[in-house]
Amino acid sequence: MSDNHSDDANRQMLYDPTERRIRSFVTRAGRLSTAQAKALETLGPQFCIPYVKAPFDFDQAFGRSAPTILEIGFGMGDTTAKIAAGMPEKNFIGVEVHTPGVGSLLKLIGEQQLANLRIIQHDAFEVITHMIATESLDGVHIFFPDPWHKARHNKRRLIQAPFVKLLVSRLKPGAYIHCATDWQDYAEQMLQVLGDEPALQNTADGYAPRPAYRPVTKFENRGLRLGHGVWDLVFVKR
Repeated sequence: MSDNHSDDANRQMLYDPTERRIRSFVTRAGRLSTAQAKALETLGPQFCIPYVKAPFDFDQAFGRSAPTILEIGFGMGDTTAKIAAGMPEKNFIGVEVHTPGVGSLLKLIGEQQLANLRIIQHDAFEVITHMIATESLDGVHIFFPDPWHKARHNKRRLIQAPFVKLLVSRLKPGAYIHCATDWQDYAEQMLQVLGDEPALQNTADGYAPRPAYRPVTKFENRGLRLGHGVWDLVFVKR
């Protein structure tokens, strides 16, 4: 496949003409390991929530009533599993588009017997728009989203004013949005966008200390050893 052909394919996946918006991700064909494929087959029916254009009932999905946290783009799921294991009193919904990541987190759910985790494999914008009820979430986690580091691609970044306003509408009063990034200019953009949303209040004077519940990943540790920065932002709904 030529480079030009690849660029055309990426543009088709990034721009959704039905929604008139630019997507913040590219759907990649990743290789499934045998363990991931087995987890998808055996645990997917129990822990994956199908995407539908209708709000879903948290209490029914988890079999209990508990504070519910949404994570957008959990990657391979290591951080998500550690946070869920550390806070069994809370429900966690992970949204991810990439199948190997979904399989990986399902594998961790099985190994660690995590009953407080559910997965939706779909575009987060559509999930939040159609499946998450107004003022139903106690928190949102967005850790290390794609920085789209080239200036001409910055418009593809997830943290933009319209998306933040949508997220805020799904938060309960007093609920929080926690973002983290290792790209300074994206951190600055996040601080600006979140700070400009009138319904949000910063919990810190600028960037926040890393909350204890967010584990440091091996990639983050390597970056810190090399002198790279990591910025956390925690805002609450007024």
